[in-house]
Amino acid sequence: MERYNAAVIGAGYWGPNLARNLRASDAWNLAAVCDLDVERAQRVAESVGGAPVLTDVAAVLADPLIDAVAIATPARTHHALACRALEAGKHVMVEKPLAADRASGSEMVALARERGLVLMTDHTYCYTPAVLRIRDLIAEGALGDILYIDSTRINLGLVQPDVDVLWDLAPHDLAILDFVLPGGLAADSVSAAGGDPLRTGRTCVGYLALPLADGAIAHVQVNWLSPTKIRRMVIGGTRRTLVWDDLNPQQRLSVFDRGVDVGARAGGDPGTRDAQVSYRLGDTWSPALPEQEALANVVAEFAAAIREGRPARTDGDSGLRVLSVLEAASRSLAAHGAPVAVESPAEPALAAASIVGGAA
Repeated sequence: MERYNAAVIGAGYWGPNLARNLRASDAWNLAAVCDLDVERAQRVAESVGGAPVLTDVAAVLADPLIDAVAIATPARTHHALACRALEAGKHVMVEKPLAADRASGSEMVALARERGLVLMTDHTYCYTPAVLRIRDLIAEGALGDILYIDSTRINLGLVQPDVDVLWDLAPHDLAILDFVLPGGLAADSVSAAGGDPLRTGRTCVGYLALPLADGAIAHVQVNWLSPTKIRRMVIGGTRRTLVWDDLNPQQRLSVFDRGVDVGARAGGDPGTRDAQVSYRLGDTWSPALPEQEALANVVAEFAAAIREGRPARTDGDSGLRVLSVLEAASRSLAAHGAPVAVESPAEPALAAASIVGGAA
């Protein structure tokens, strides 16, 4: 199998994890670690057995032997770095979120499409064995039609200096919804509520509500202030309900054959109060899951997308759909929770493609 050469740009929090997994992968050679802080880059390189250390991104992009870059820098830098890399002919993987705003993300997606390069969003949770199995269960109809999704991601976390809790934590949950739902994250609107009880200057506790297809609804709760760490998602369907508890390694997934059945009373209408409600109580089972590091699956998917000439499973469009919901959530928050339309990411991407093409 052909190996590709990749450079990691950014040696802070996430860069060392990328470097370690690229080094361990049969599909990649770790060609360089690049960071403005040479000592930090050196520490990362040494921790994975050695790699060239650079402080200038231009040197990375000028190297014809480097096929791809993995960007692990602050979100505000993603657009400029990714566009430079794409213009240099490099495939790009970007840490979440794809960009600091939807317009920048649209330009990145359009440029990658124009150059015929892979642009992948590192939505790491989507590559955990649990989420991969959830996706399969929904696709095969094991849960039936989705009725609701309730996701909780709370902990006593660091108040970020540049983003609020919605932009910090909710991208994980939104990316998972985009990954597991047939057709992706197709919410037309979002309502957001939040608070800053400690007066930090940014929302520290937040809630999102997104209407989904056929009357279903998704609810996301995120919180930096909780002394208890919870990572749980409940997906209710017409046939079964699934509970994913990411902090329970003995039983991460539980599938309940329990639910509510609605039929019509004699001569009644099932869409009104004439409906007859009954409760179904069945078995509970836990699917067996392999033990795999999610980020190893991420770098494997990045290589496979390049090799097969196809979009990655969490491509730039996936990142753009998440950005579209986040921006709408910010507008809803500013409007005191009023529902705000989620702008379709497709049209701006096509518009940006024509702009980039014209400029070239």
